[in-house]
Amino acid sequence: MSLSLQPKDPVQIEAAEIPAVPSPYETISAFQHVKLSAYWFATNFLWGALLLVMLPGEVQTMNPEFRAKALGLLTGVSALVALVVPLIVGALSDRCGSRWGRRRPYMATGLVINIVGLVTMAASYAASVPTKGATSVWDSMFHNPGFLFFSLGYLIVQFGNNVASAAYMGVIPDVVPQDQRGVASGYMALMSQLGSLFGAIGCGLLLKSAPESAKYATLSIVLVAVALVTILGMRENPLPFKPQKINWVHYVRSLWIDPRAYPDFAWVWITRALVMLGFYAVVPFINYYLVDVINISQKDVGGRAAIIQAIILITSTISGFLGGKWSDKVGRKKVVYVANMLIAVMALAFIFCRSMQDVIIAGSLFGLGYGAYISVDYALGTDVLPSRKDAGKEMAVWHIAMTLPQSFAAPIAGYLIEIPGKKVLPPLEPGGENIVHYATAGYSYVFTLCAVCFALGALLLRNVRGVK
Repeated sequence: MSLSLQPKDPVQIEAAEIPAVPSPYETISAFQHVKLSAYWFATNFLWGALLLVMLPGEVQTMNPEFRAKALGLLTGVSALVALVVPLIVGALSDRCGSRWGRRRPYMATGLVINIVGLVTMAASYAASVPTKGATSVWDSMFHNPGFLFFSLGYLIVQFGNNVASAAYMGVIPDVVPQDQRGVASGYMALMSQLGSLFGAIGCGLLLKSAPESAKYATLSIVLVAVALVTILGMRENPLPFKPQKINWVHYVRSLWIDPRAYPDFAWVWITRALVMLGFYAVVPFINYYLVDVINISQKDVGGRAAIIQAIILITSTISGFLGGKWSDKVGRKKVVYVANMLIAVMALAFIFCRSMQDVIIAGSLFGLGYGAYISVDYALGTDVLPSRKDAGKEMAVWHIAMTLPQSFAAPIAGYLIEIPGKKVLPPLEPGGENIVHYATAGYSYVFTLCAVCFALGALLLRNVRGVK
């Protein structure tokens, strides 16, 4: 899949007509770093609330008997949207001739679409009906129009968020000087973790008992307000002239970046894909793990999941902020080696957890490793780009290493969880939904898969030669 631009390819001629736009900054102050990375807080606030808390709970409510497979399929299909959209938007934003710059018009457009999706998700509850009696995950999904409406809204959110995020991925290569990208990556990691932290706490604890409309209204307000800090607060030079139209045939060919010509980019892409495969195999199912393995009640699981996510995110925020600066001094690869091996060991540790205390300890150490990895992840990607001239497109190709694994990580994990079987209990109230518990062994399969992916992500990075 994903990796190459041949040295003599005609696409290079087209790309050469899009010069690297000079940065409007000679140096980036701390305040400017905050403004540039504020968008990352906004989008991670959204996903911290949706992916970590709201989505698992709402799939459980709408589709309890097949929740693992339904959640896996929904997140997998939506990841395909996240795979395709950045490839198109990255190229379009590279060539955007707006006087507002190349990236901001697409960021603003994506933000509006994102809000439409959140409104659609909030409205889906009016059409939801029980799925009791469904014989398969597909039967259960099509039996409930509310769930289909909810899924449509989620896909719209994915589309809009990826329009904005694909354009944003070109901001750092465009405006941040090379010697400050490690620091910029650290700020992005900090904003990423803080956004996820506040999103999880806000919807998992503070708004736990609030109506769904209040939760979606909160997501919309925070998303718009904070994203506008970046959109309105950053400086961006426009293209000096109107570029030629995209030759889409040549563009599609250009998405293959030859690993023989650019081996460092290829290996960074592969190692990132492995880490993301491991991470997104488990993240959507944390709530279900707490119910089925740690024996947390369905009523309390949202709050407990938010607490665990908060602890993980706090530790990852600390290591993430320090990791970016550390990587500028000792090199990106050393940080990744240490971080990935730590999260691999902690993934295995979750198999043996049997209490909240165990999960908190394992989660804290996992957060330290994951935060350090994320802090250098973006900087490592920008370090090995084949060219800055098409930074938006090439960062979109690099971004595939995160989105492609999501399209099959969650579906695979959902099926692994169901392999050992499940116990179906009668509803607590007459006419209610059945209560479903999955066997512990299924989660062991998933965590083992995660550990293998994390370890390989560290070991294969040794093949990168051009980055310290």
